[in-house]
Amino acid sequence: MRVFFFLLFSVAACCFGQQNKNTLTANRDKLYKNIVSNTINKNLDETLSSYTQNNWQAAFYAITLLHYKNVFIDGKISFAVKKISFYENSFAQALLDVLYASYKGKYLPEIRFFLQKQHDPKLFAMAANYLLLSKNRADTVLIKKNLLKLIFADADNAILKQLAYSLVHKNKVLTITSLLPFFKKDYLPGNTLLFSFQNKNRDLPGFVIVRDTAGNFIKNNDSSIFFVPQLARSVSGMPAYISNGNTAQGIFRMDGFDTSKSLFIGPTTNIQLTMPFEGTAAHFFKDSLISTWDSVTYRKLLPASLKDYYPIYGTFFAGKAGRTEIIAHGTTVDPDWYKGTTYYPLTPTAGCLCTKEIWSGSTGMLIESDQQKLIDAVKKAGGPFGYLIVTEVEKISKPIKPADIETIMR
Repeated sequence: MRVFFFLLFSVAACCFGQQNKNTLTANRDKLYKNIVSNTINKNLDETLSSYTQNNWQAAFYAITLLHYKNVFIDGKISFAVKKISFYENSFAQALLDVLYASYKGKYLPEIRFFLQKQHDPKLFAMAANYLLLSKNRADTVLIKKNLLKLIFADADNAILKQLAYSLVHKNKVLTITSLLPFFKKDYLPGNTLLFSFQNKNRDLPGFVIVRDTAGNFIKNNDSSIFFVPQLARSVSGMPAYISNGNTAQGIFRMDGFDTSKSLFIGPTTNIQLTMPFEGTAAHFFKDSLISTWDSVTYRKLLPASLKDYYPIYGTFFAGKAGRTEIIAHGTTVDPDWYKGTTYYPLTPTAGCLCTKEIWSGSTGMLIESDQQKLIDAVKKAGGPFGYLIVTEVEKISKPIKPADIETIMR
């Protein structure tokens, strides 16, 4: 995960039976007030200039993180939109994240103008995705017209190619109709495999199951398939080929266990992942003879019936576009920041795969950890050195229940 928040502090390692003081209610309240008072209000109270743009940018990310809005912030956002082209690209990116997350449809004229003047592929795509939220046919026509110019100048750009694909298929439901090819024992034999099945609507949690190196799925004591809910949604909700957007569909290389010192990830063991173009091709494909990245080699990792299923190449193109540092982890984020959402008490990230963890506000002790359950299952399966595959499944239309697993696996 690209940890872009300005709020990452070190924490002492802990697990069940040890205290994590950052999750105490008093400390969570203190953190929340500090973010609002200092990162949001204080920064936005400064006059916007080339010297303060980074502070405003930090405020934008904090607003997106907390889903925080009021009249003061609304006024500052309106002012910033008028200045969106005046400062560095990172300023515009942070602002577009806020607009996408919290101001849908409010600034369409301004972003239309911005898009038509934009030559940076990432900013163009972010602006385009904001306009597409309006479902206005004229906006789609405008985007396509200007996109053709950019593609003519940079035909191999991964962001532009993904945007073009999404425009062509924007009214189609593209999900895998049969998952059976994934469940055959001869699929990537000898590898521990994790399958994270998600809904196209990332506001709904998906779930993850684990296959061992012999091709068998890890089961619970009652012989049901082991699974835990998993959220693949970013705080902004931007598409996966945009930095800090939702988790990409496709294949990740599992790269071992680790623990984090991040305030928001917490100390429970996480699963390290790499994407195509992140590290060496030889490592990703487990083949010392492969030295270059190409979709043909990636294609060889897919079941025969899914080799032409374009969405499953999402990690390849997201990696080519520059995304890195996506992992599968737990959370010490206060779930109350997202109370009322369809994914509560899970918490969104900057694009990682996140499982539920519940911490005691009075003692700081870990009460419940789906992440630890997942880690235990991966250990039982043979260890974290195979592949994790994320894909959207049409059959997930609501938060998953245990009885639904067998249906999805047929």
